Amino acid sequence: MVINFNNFFNTENKNAKIGDFQDLDHLDGVSISTTSANLYNSKRDDVVLFYFRDGANYASVYTQSKIISENIKWNLKIKSKKVRALLINTRNANAFTGQKGFRSLANLAENLSSNLTDKNKIDDEIPIKIKPSDVLFACTGTIGEKFPEDKIKYCIPDLVNKIKYTQNKYIWMKAAMGIITTDIKPKIAMEECKIGNSSVKIYGIAKGSGMIYPNLATTLGFIFTDATLSSNVLKKILKKNIETTFNAISCDGDTSTNDMVTIFSTNKVKNSEIKNVGDKKLLEFSKSLHNVLLNLAKRVAADGEGASKFVTISTINSKNENQAKTICFSVANSPLVKTAIAGEDPNWGRIIMAIGKAKVKIDIKKLSIKFGHHKIIEKGELINNYQEDEVASYMKSEKIDITIDLGCGSKNFTAYTMDLTKKYIEINSDYRS
Repeated sequence: MVINFNNFFNTENKNAKIGDFQDLDHLDGVSISTTSANLYNSKRDDVVLFYFRDGANYASVYTQSKIISENIKWNLKIKSKKVRALLINTRNANAFTGQKGFRSLANLAENLSSNLTDKNKIDDEIPIKIKPSDVLFACTGTIGEKFPEDKIKYCIPDLVNKIKYTQNKYIWMKAAMGIITTDIKPKIAMEECKIGNSSVKIYGIAKGSGMIYPNLATTLGFIFTDATLSSNVLKKILKKNIETTFNAISCDGDTSTNDMVTIFSTNKVKNSEIKNVGDKKLLEFSKSLHNVLLNLAKRVAADGEGASKFVTISTINSKNENQAKTICFSVANSPLVKTAIAGEDPNWGRIIMAIGKAKVKIDIKKLSIKFGHHKIIEKGELINNYQEDEVASYMKSEKIDITIDLGCGSKNFTAYTMDLTKKYIEINSDYRS
C-alpha cells in the first residue's frame, strides 16, 4: 500500500502531524481497505471497507431525526447479530433518495458480498458464502443528491483486492481520513484494558465537523474491540456510554439524517463470559470504552467547522441531570455566546441570557459562573473585585471552560462545543461546490 502523507490532513490545518495521534496497530479480526471512487473533484480516498473475516458481533445507535438516510433504513432491516463488512462512503448522504437510493445499497451489498466470497475462497481453507445481509452501510455528505451507485460499484473489486489482514497506524489513519467531509483532522482513539484476566483492545475512528447536536448529528463513529461480547451486551454498554460522550457535543445545534455510532466485537480474545452489562468484570472495559468515545467526541467538537476555540460548558450542582444538560446546550447552541467567544469577548451577560432562556427553574441567589478559574458571578451577583481585563486575557486561549453552578443539588452535566466564526459561514455557504 502506497501512503501519501500529504493526503492525511486538510491543507488548512498547518500543525497536524502523524505523531500527534495515538499508535493504533493491529486488532485481530478487523481488516481495512480504502480507495477512491472519484466522488470528489480532487483525488482522495472516499470509500472505506472494514472486513470481519470471521464475523463480528455489533450494536449501533442512530440519529433521532424523523427523516433518516437509506443506509440507516438498510441497517435497521439487518436482523443478524453478526456481520461481515461495513462499507462507508463520503460525499453523498443517500438521504431523501427514496427507493432508488435503497435499491442502490441492495445492489452494492450483492456486489460486495460476491467479491468478498470470492476472496474468501482464495484466502481461507474452509471458505464461506458471504450474504448481502452480512453488510452494513454508512453514508455521509450532501442530502438529496442521486446516490453514486455505479462509481462505488466500479471500485469494489479494487477495494476488496486491497484488503490488509494486518493493520498499523497508517492504515487506521487512511481509514479515518477516508470517511471525513469538512473535517480538517482525522479522529482516532484507542484504549487497552482487561476483562477479568484477559487483555483487550478498543480502537475507534470518527468523523464530524458540522451539523452536530444530540442525538449524534452528522457524526459517524466506529468502535472495534477484540473482546468476546454478545450483541446484547454491546448494545447496552454503548447506550450507557453514549449520553455523556457523543450526545454531549454540539457544533451548531443541527441534527443530521445519517448519524450512527457502531461498536464491533471480533471475539478474538477469549475473555471471561459476560452475560449482562452489570457484570463487575466489565467495569474496566466500560470505563475504557467511555474514554474512547469521549476522546472521539471531543475531537469532533474541537474540529467544528471554522472553529478557533474548543469550549467546555459544565453545569454543576443541579437538581437533576436533565436540567444541567438543558442549560449546557442552551449556552452551547447560542449564536450570541459562540460569536462572543470567537471575538474573545468576556461577555458574561450572554451566558446569563442563555441560562434564562433554558426555561429551567433556578434560584438566582445561588447562581455562580466562572470562566476558567476566574469567578464572575457569585450567589447571583457580580463579584466585587471583578477584573474584566483578566478575563479578556483568558478568552484569548484556544480552550475555554465555562462553569455554571446552580447551587441547588448534586447533579452535573458537561457539554462540548466550539465558537462560531466567519469561517463557519464560508464553509457552509460553499458546501456543495
